[in-house]
Amino acid sequence: MTDIDKLLAGFAGFRAERFATDSFRALARDGQNPRLLVIACSDSRVDPAILFGTGPGELFVVRNVANLVPPYQPDGLFHGTSAAIEFAVRDLGVAHVVVLGHSSCGGIAALAAEGGEARDFIGSWMSLAAHTCACGGAREREQASIRRSVENLSSFPWIAERVAAGELELHGWWFDLEEGHLWRLADEGFTPLA
Repeated sequence: MTDIDKLLAGFAGFRAERFATDSFRALARDGQNPRLLVIACSDSRVDPAILFGTGPGELFVVRNVANLVPPYQPDGLFHGTSAAIEFAVRDLGVAHVVVLGHSSCGGIAALAAEGGEARDFIGSWMSLAAHTCACGGAREREQASIRRSVENLSSFPWIAERVAAGELELHGWWFDLEEGHLWRLADEGFTPLA
């Protein structure tokens, strides 16, 4: 079975077992109303819906290399992550934004490595996390990147307004792939959450 055949077989199973349920019909009819935005890494091992056991329509998910949030910069250029954040906060009215990082992040590891092949997009994207290079080991760099992304969320004026009004909460979480634990960003650093 080829990779594509496996995807199509999975879709057939989904269609036969889950698509016909009332919850999918309601999503199609009523639209989405997620209460949570998760900004996660593109890493294939860290799927937010699987990690948190959620169903369709429960999470609005943005995935990019190293789960980065750029600072607010409305300059008329292309900003996919910022556009998705704006849609989730301003149009869907999510109540929580979670920046979800993880251990063994290839993006953060590549940033810390010297040299390497020049790339068209990754280099400038990862420059958002350049401050992490001075943060010690891999875990410290990954967590520093999450902290910066949460700080960058506050640079969006309509996010800062909603946070100040108590309508929106920002969270920084780090998933330990090796141990299966979840850590949260707190004032004193990262502490165990689950």
